[in-house]
Amino acid sequence: MLLHLSTWIEVEAYLENSTGIIMPIGSTEQHGPTGLIGTDAICAEAIAKGVGEEIKAMVGPTINVGMALHHTGFPGTISLRPSTMILLIKDYVTCLAKAGFTKLFFINGHGGNIATMKAAFAETYAHLADLNIKNHEQVKCQIANWFMCGSVYKLAKELYGDREGSHATPSEVAVTQFVYPEAIKQGQLAEEVGKGHPIYGAVDFRKHYPDGRMGSNPALATPEHGKQFYDLAVKELSNGYLEFLNAE
Repeated sequence: MLLHLSTWIEVEAYLENSTGIIMPIGSTEQHGPTGLIGTDAICAEAIAKGVGEEIKAMVGPTINVGMALHHTGFPGTISLRPSTMILLIKDYVTCLAKAGFTKLFFINGHGGNIATMKAAFAETYAHLADLNIKNHEQVKCQIANWFMCGSVYKLAKELYGDREGSHATPSEVAVTQFVYPEAIKQGQLAEEVGKGHPIYGAVDFRKHYPDGRMGSNPALATPEHGKQFYDLAVKELSNGYLEFLNAE
């Protein structure tokens, strides 16, 4: 069930049987010369829908914009500040908790979101306690990074080796090619690609990663690979969600 395609009556009925919900979250940021700007959100949304269909779980609206300030040196990137993102997540969770949801499983597509999300969860728990919302102590949030699934990581290494890199990777580009085959991009990629530099601000990032890639070769991606990554992530995260939902 997709929350935005449901009525409040359907959501109320769902809550009689489950208080869990899957929340896709990604980013709107550059992904090199051939990667879609919406890659992180596209991957998270598609995989979250797949998990929801697999185990009949409610799936919330995708949070498309995340914490990507270091990518703002490239046109098209939209980013929240960490402080803004904390407030956004806190408001999302608070509304869902008031409705009766207690287990929120965030399927994440962007590594830059992780630290801010963890901080947001801590602030949210305190906020819910201060409001004394019913069952606030039962509200729990978990991050599930699809790209860190063991099966996904293993396949990426088998297919691409060191050319997987860490941003604008062939694995994530492959998933977008599977989801949106009509939007596959072609382009020349330089043989030399930046890698190994620490991440600071946007100007420094573009200086060391001039075309936006981080050690990756997305030219290796194919829609067929994307289907494999999608299937593996859906299977592993379906199991992860059920474990989270049933944990004490």
